[in-house]
Amino acid sequence: MEDLRSGLDTLQIELNAALKRIGFDGLDAEEKELQSAMAAPDFWQDTGRAQKISQQQAKLERRLAKWRELKMDVQDFDEMLRLDDISLHDDLADQLDVLVEKFVDLKDELKLSGEYDDSAVILSIHAGAGGADAQDWAQMLLRMYVRFAEKKHWKVTTIDESASEEGGIKSVTLEIDGDFAYGKLKSEHGVHRLVRLSPFNAESRETSFAKVEVMPKIDSPEALEIDEKDLKIDVYRAGGHGGQSVNTTDSAVRITHLPTNIVVAIQNERSQLQNKEVAMTILRSRLAQLQMEQHAEKISELKGPNEQAAWGNQIRSYVLHPYKQVKDLRSKYETSDIDGVLDGNLDSLVDAYLDHMLGQ
Repeated sequence: MEDLRSGLDTLQIELNAALKRIGFDGLDAEEKELQSAMAAPDFWQDTGRAQKISQQQAKLERRLAKWRELKMDVQDFDEMLRLDDISLHDDLADQLDVLVEKFVDLKDELKLSGEYDDSAVILSIHAGAGGADAQDWAQMLLRMYVRFAEKKHWKVTTIDESASEEGGIKSVTLEIDGDFAYGKLKSEHGVHRLVRLSPFNAESRETSFAKVEVMPKIDSPEALEIDEKDLKIDVYRAGGHGGQSVNTTDSAVRITHLPTNIVVAIQNERSQLQNKEVAMTILRSRLAQLQMEQHAEKISELKGPNEQAAWGNQIRSYVLHPYKQVKDLRSKYETSDIDGVLDGNLDSLVDAYLDHMLGQ
């Protein structure tokens, strides 16, 4: 039975290290606090607050359930092993293999232990230079990310969209909510390059660019505090398509964060207050992303993003002509299945990126 004891000891050491890395004890305590809050008699008096707490508790419960189950299975296995019954050796050896396999599957979650990895995502796509080709490329990326989210049963909400007169889109902003949405989509942040025969210019090989911004959704003012004096808030009349669609009130909101010169403009919601709330959520999300990029401890330390430098910072190339290939320039992962990738099959690219970041 010594071989089984040695195998169990190794598993327990690796499991404890993994639990420490994901902050299991802290998450477990947080989930229990949320459960206590939900048990209060007046919990549902504030419906908005109650829904947020319920959603966070459910998310934590889903995240911790498999780890709790594995911890319990390891403890049960330890008790069986202590019986020191040699007749159980073969059965216990099989059980140990199952436990190790479960742990290997769960270890992938260690790649998603960043501060915001379990957050929902604000994802924006901006067509680059190249006119209709670039705007069509932005539309293709939008479809790719929506398909990726659908395959994972995530919720996708369009916050803002600017369509092109020639087809395609100039820009779009989405909210994507699902388990580890930011952790799995942060690999997409950057400039995406497409090479193909142009559908708009016969027999012309075109290179198009689109910039993708991926930010953790920060909807709580307490999570990231912004000094009011750093904000310039403008209101104006929202645009429409004519007739009854034209908004006759100054409901659109433009917020400028003066220290970084980040501008967020929202006009899709019905009221000025709703547009302001959405704009502030996106602003907090952009500042959180910028804070991670610049390794700043405080918002006051942030400098404005260098848009021009970022635009030239390609992270991935998609080639449809003269051959088919997708290549990530950071992880060096490449595949010829570009049709599958553009249909939302991004898991291999995402995993390669996370492995690359873990190995740095």
